[in-house]
Amino acid sequence: EDGCCIHKAVVSTQSTGGEDGKNRLGQRKLVKGDKSFFLQPGERLEAGIQDVHILGDDEALILKAVLGYEENGVRREPGHMWMVRGPCEFIPSIEMEIIDRRKAMPLDENEGIYVRDIKSGKVRAVVGQTYVLNQDEELWEKNLPEQIEKLLSSEIDPLADRNARSQGSAKSRQKHKVVTYRVPHNAAAQIYDYKAKRARVVFGPDLVMLAPDEHFTQLSLSGGKPKRPNCIRSLCLLLGPDFMTDIITVETSDHARLALQLSYNWHFEYNLAADSASYQADASALFAVPDFVGDACKALASRIRGAVAAVPFDDFHRNSARIIRSSVFGLDDNMKVKGSFKFNANRLVITNVDIQSVEPVDQRTRDSLQKSVQLAIEITTNSQEATARHEAERLEQEAKGRLERQKIDDEAEAEKARTELLKLQSMSAAVESTGQAKAEAQSRAESQKIEGQAAVEQAQLKAEAQNIEASSELKRINDARAGELEYVKATNTLEIEKAKEMASIETSKFQNMVTTLGAENIAKIATSGHDNQLAMLQALGLQSTLITDGSTPLNLFNTAKGFVGALEDK
Repeated sequence: EDGCCIHKAVVSTQSTGGEDGKNRLGQRKLVKGDKSFFLQPGERLEAGIQDVHILGDDEALILKAVLGYEENGVRREPGHMWMVRGPCEFIPSIEMEIIDRRKAMPLDENEGIYVRDIKSGKVRAVVGQTYVLNQDEELWEKNLPEQIEKLLSSEIDPLADRNARSQGSAKSRQKHKVVTYRVPHNAAAQIYDYKAKRARVVFGPDLVMLAPDEHFTQLSLSGGKPKRPNCIRSLCLLLGPDFMTDIITVETSDHARLALQLSYNWHFEYNLAADSASYQADASALFAVPDFVGDACKALASRIRGAVAAVPFDDFHRNSARIIRSSVFGLDDNMKVKGSFKFNANRLVITNVDIQSVEPVDQRTRDSLQKSVQLAIEITTNSQEATARHEAERLEQEAKGRLERQKIDDEAEAEKARTELLKLQSMSAAVESTGQAKAEAQSRAESQKIEGQAAVEQAQLKAEAQNIEASSELKRINDARAGELEYVKATNTLEIEKAKEMASIETSKFQNMVTTLGAENIAKIATSGHDNQLAMLQALGLQSTLITDGSTPLNLFNTAKGFVGALEDK
């Protein structure tokens, strides 16, 4: 269908108009197809031949009344706006105009848009549904600070690239879409609602979706070595464990200035299993210090400088690790260094201090330190050489003593061996002179013993062989009988099945014959002989008859009496 909207211009009085022939200057009319017509004088097409608006399930038209009229019992005044949803075919009448054609926006559960009511000005977020803007709504663009826009659109991983200083490449953001941010694992982000005037903390891994009145809390952390403020910007707070490195300058009591490069291991202490009130309080405390890196490094550097200023350079050079750790962590009641130091303001816990390097700032101090180190190395080397020399001499004397002692022990063992040899020689001579007969007797006894054991073993083997033969024969007989039983059982089963099948076949055959012939036909077959005889007698006109085969005697008296009795009854 095509529609044609015709507008009558202001023309002379000779121009014709409607069906009554009167001029209707400035009026409009709508002609719907299929139709053929001619333009009258003074008429012109307003916008040519227009197509019908075909709306799908996800489409709608925003309409506005230009003339007052009533439709389906609803009065529409000029300027009134409403929406028509598909699926349908729609042709606008002359009393209305099309303001906009809108399409449904499908939104995932992690997607949303900001919608503003143009009447009340209220802005809301629509998330996780397919939504079509009505006539009183429009898309609202949420503006964020430039730095936050860069952080949201950058491709830098806040966890893997936590030490990066550049923002990376930025991508443009569609401002009417709900702002989302993925909080990484073991991190937290703070969102402040300026309308409700309260903050909420989201712990990762999680997805943050900003409401219209919410904004991120941006973190500006110190970075570099030594620490400089506002070097690292982020939207999430990493909860650790992690480390931070700083370079500080200290001065000993004898005015030796040193540059210390220290690395602090840290993490935040928080409790996620608490109730809702204390949970939000503990979570908000994590963001109490905007630059926790700079604040912690300054506090720890102050404690270290105070401790180093109270000791001379030599003491610090020998006991630098203990002095620094005790100044950071403190001492317990047993004068032992504690295991951690906690900042109560933001729940930051320092667990370890690593002294990476100690370098003098003054050149003269550096030279003297180098000379003292070389002297200490020489002293240590000489001491080690003397110790090694003394140790070698001691080992040599011990080796000589062990050698002499081994010689004496070997000589003693040789004398013992000679004594044993003489004893054995005397014993062998006695055996040789007196033991030949004894040896022969023992050999004969051993021979007889061996023969007897062989006979016993042979008898045992024969018995075992006979036992094995009897067992195998018994097993063969049992297997044969079991096989025969199985065969007989199978044969009987087959005979039973055959008898059942034959009975079933006979039954089915009889049932089929009865069913095929029918009960009435079987009854007629059974009485067909008598029925034929009866019909034949009736055809002959006989009222009574007696039929015999000629060999069977009859009682004519009783028969005649019966005939007579029958006639009397009549």
